[in-house]
Amino acid sequence: MAERLTIGEFSRITHLSIRTLRRYHEQGLLVPAEVDPATGYRYYAPAQARPALTIKRLRELDLPLPDLRRFLEAESAGEGAAGLGATGCDAAGLGATQQIVAAHLRRLEDRLGRTQRAVQALRELLDPQAQRAVSLEVLPPQRVLAVSLDVPPGAELSWYDAAMRDLDAAVGRRPVLPPGGRYEHTIFTEGHGRATVYLPAEPPLPPGASDAVRELHLPQRTAAVATHCGPHDDLDLTYAAVGTFATRNGLRSADLVEEIYLVGPRDTDQPDRWRTLVAWLLASDSARSSDSTQSWA
Repeated sequence: MAERLTIGEFSRITHLSIRTLRRYHEQGLLVPAEVDPATGYRYYAPAQARPALTIKRLRELDLPLPDLRRFLEAESAGEGAAGLGATGCDAAGLGATQQIVAAHLRRLEDRLGRTQRAVQALRELLDPQAQRAVSLEVLPPQRVLAVSLDVPPGAELSWYDAAMRDLDAAVGRRPVLPPGGRYEHTIFTEGHGRATVYLPAEPPLPPGASDAVRELHLPQRTAAVATHCGPHDDLDLTYAAVGTFATRNGLRSADLVEEIYLVGPRDTDQPDRWRTLVAWLLASDSARSSDSTQSWA
């Protein structure tokens, strides 16, 4: 070779340890330009410095090895694009290498967001003065269109999305109040239970509506209520606040919680703007009049 660098020289110009370069070779990520068949010495071309540092950065970002190999294969096949661009751009406009990196960057951004929200929640939990406002309120009777179902163990939220699609189709263009849901506590404690997803709407049920949709009259009900602000990652803090309020005031649970999505993903793609009313429903013989009781509409 006209230009070649020993592994030690290549290590010095890339700041990658010899051990790391050997590992890259063993993993098939960075194969030396030449390996002496007699001595086994590895030699690198100067042009390999940039790929070596690219591999280093992608590994620092925890890109899984299978994805990294796909990235390198696409690079060697010339399937890159002129630039990565914003991570939110249309993947169809990116080359294969950029699609791999863009997808991983989105995963990292999601992880960073979860970490930041966990830190915020922990700070609140460690602050004795931080208390979420809870009140005893009366929710008025309401006519709704609803889908009720038994949520099976281990189910993800696809059941909720399916229920909302049926409800949206039934409501059509009629103006409605914010959607809501009534859930047995076992959904959260045991991973399964009864759920009712609803949209406030006046009857009658329109023709052609899904068989899963029915008319339902929600009675007047009393609940310990708090408004959860922001993403749903720390919804458990609001649940803890309303549940603790009920217990401390000797109020017996009706074994149901109601969530009303005042502002949610249907309204904005900015989670910080979401507002969810959490109502810890109380047994009828447990609810009592109080100066803090208010009417919510």
